[in-house]
Amino acid sequence: MKWDEAFLKDLDVVDYGYTEESVPESLDHYNQWVESAKHTPLQYLEGDRQDKRQDLKNHWSEFQSAVVFLFSYHPTHFELQELMKNNPAWNGLKVASYTLGFDGGDYHNLLRDKLTKIGDQLKSQYELEYKFTLDTHPVLERDLAMRAGLGWFGKNSMLINRREGSFFIIGSLLLNKKLEYSKAAVEVDHCGQCNRCAEACPTEAIDPVTRTINAKDCISTFTIEQFKLETTPSLKMNLSSGEIFGCDICQDVCPWNKRVDRLQKFERIEWNDNHKKILDFFMLRPVEALSSELESMSGGEFERRFDKTSFSRSGKRGLLKNIRFYIKQKLDILS
Repeated sequence: MKWDEAFLKDLDVVDYGYTEESVPESLDHYNQWVESAKHTPLQYLEGDRQDKRQDLKNHWSEFQSAVVFLFSYHPTHFELQELMKNNPAWNGLKVASYTLGFDGGDYHNLLRDKLTKIGDQLKSQYELEYKFTLDTHPVLERDLAMRAGLGWFGKNSMLINRREGSFFIIGSLLLNKKLEYSKAAVEVDHCGQCNRCAEACPTEAIDPVTRTINAKDCISTFTIEQFKLETTPSLKMNLSSGEIFGCDICQDVCPWNKRVDRLQKFERIEWNDNHKKILDFFMLRPVEALSSELESMSGGEFERRFDKTSFSRSGKRGLLKNIRFYIKQKLDILS
């Protein structure tokens, strides 16, 4: 299998690998995690979708091999960190940096199109059929990437790549043929005795021994997946460090990501209109003004403004819940 490297670079692919293994290596680990209810409240990880994750052939019976791609948003993360350090208008709120990656759009739509372009090229070259997968599909995508030699599971459960760190999205093409392509060895663990991710997590959601997350304590779960205003957070929940949509803390402190910051010379990103819409609304004005506008805005208006961005996932209700919770915690700290 030969790749046009310029073609992949234009699609933001920073690494890729190949595997013919259909059964996840971490399958027992995953099943035990679900059985112990550490995934709660992420119910889409259980039941029929858990069954499909047992074997890629349960998801697509024609599976013979997979090519797995890493799409980096590390340059966006770097740029966002620079904004929070240097822009005096920053209000202290934080959003996960992937929300500004991929031109500020919903990465599912953008990466679907990129994977389709790659898949069509393979289809033409090898007369095969393919099926793309992202994190919305019943596939253990981090394990699939590990089987393709693209990294190891960090103690925060993220896949870490030696060259790229962990600020990337995994996308795959399942193929109905095996290709003549060398299979990389599974990467060994490079976390060693480091526990910085677990130590930095303000809600103690990370179990570094089992390398799993207790989802009910995870800031990303609370801010993205739990939409209702009346949601009762975990007793450990803490948004006082500013996270209102997702969380990068465990990745921010990872030495492998800091190494990428040090060694790679990122091209500076010029924020486009979509980026500015997100930054101006959430991060570059007083929190009280943001809260007031969200209060008065209809759900429909919010959807129209943030359609085709990651923020449509939680909607107005979820974000308002998060901002109210943040403000309450700040008031509690000051009182």
